[in-house]
Amino acid sequence: MGNYQSWGRLPKATPAAVKRVDWRSEVADLDFGPLPGLPYGLGRSYGDTCLNDGGLLIDTTHLARLIDFDSERGILRAEAGLSLEQLLAVIVPRGWFLPVSPGTQFVTLGGAVANDIHGKNHHRAGTFGCHVRRFELWRSDGSRRECSPDENAELFRATIGGMGLTGLITWVEIRLARIPSPQLQMERIRFRSFDEYLALETESNADYEYTVSWIDCLRSGPIRGLFQRANFTQSRSAPAPGGHATQHRRLLRVPFDLPGFVLNATTVRLFNESIFHLQREDRISRVTPYARFFYPLDSVLNWNRIYGKRGFYQYQFLVPSQSEDAFREILSRIGSSHQGSFLVVLKKFGAIPSPGWMSFPREGLTLALDFPNRGPATLDLLEGLDRLVLQAGGCVYPAKDARMSAASFQLYYPQWKEFSRTIDPKFSSSFWRRVTASAGP
Repeated sequence: MGNYQSWGRLPKATPAAVKRVDWRSEVADLDFGPLPGLPYGLGRSYGDTCLNDGGLLIDTTHLARLIDFDSERGILRAEAGLSLEQLLAVIVPRGWFLPVSPGTQFVTLGGAVANDIHGKNHHRAGTFGCHVRRFELWRSDGSRRECSPDENAELFRATIGGMGLTGLITWVEIRLARIPSPQLQMERIRFRSFDEYLALETESNADYEYTVSWIDCLRSGPIRGLFQRANFTQSRSAPAPGGHATQHRRLLRVPFDLPGFVLNATTVRLFNESIFHLQREDRISRVTPYARFFYPLDSVLNWNRIYGKRGFYQYQFLVPSQSEDAFREILSRIGSSHQGSFLVVLKKFGAIPSPGWMSFPREGLTLALDFPNRGPATLDLLEGLDRLVLQAGGCVYPAKDARMSAASFQLYYPQWKEFSRTIDPKFSSSFWRRVTASAGP
């Protein structure tokens, strides 16, 4: 049946059946029978929004054709199973880029819509859904509905960030971003306090399209980290080392699951020390290929195996900008737990609203980090972090979640009942059943 799991490899789930869709014309013949269905792309959601334990998965990865590309206007229409890697190979040589990109190219176009992905330029561009012009949605009643802000607008807003529950997206039309070259001028700056980080964000937002930070999540006392900001370079004539021809080259592979003892507080602390001190100067500037800046982990295939057979929990939360004290408390709680890993991403979201009802991004500070699965100790920690996020008026990202309680989800997303009225009656997921299990009719 294939290896249909999430990237975090938690929770464990086995579909009762998988149906592969190769052509858009085949969608009309989909028959779920008594099973609830769910689209499945490349499985890069970290938790169970892409899983359907005991149900039917609809494999869309072969529904991956380019339908139309207006290279003058930057308007592209493609089937929903096309990966961002495949899309970039077409558009970058023609001077275009994704308007919003996540930290991996191994995401389908349909998955980008269903999770309303965000990137390093939220303060400038908002979410992926802000750049979706229209899409076709197949519903289990056999209808095909073209959705846009003006046509089937309710389904348009519900499907963006709707976690694949409103039906099967067959194609998507997006507006691309013009770029002068395939490389970026990047500056990386060390910071040694939270206030220093906030000052760098404020200083950079007006002049830089992309900003992102790494922090040392196990350090006690003032936080430290590396702040990156970048813009695409204006000239195509001087390619960076390892330039456009090698943008998609993958160099390493994790061939097997590493033993659980490899990632512990001591090894992660040493690794974090090396990351922070590897850059000798406090500030460096260099030209870098786009893949190296946006997708550094894509050069390590199967990197999720470093967490071993037990998998890992990724936790991404957001708190409003005015909740800096709560953010500091959450960081302190993570540091004292000695459970975090070296993969930590800190960003500041801007005020551009998403068109999606259930979308995660909103104005504030967001942190994403991995926790090796250590059983009850990890679950207890994350439950405690949930309480702090709730108290601050924040939320947790469903696409990264594998364990939040129904009570927490329903407080994070009070609009969930309104959204549930748009769900296709024959679509469901392990995530949705989990976070609505305790709800009344």
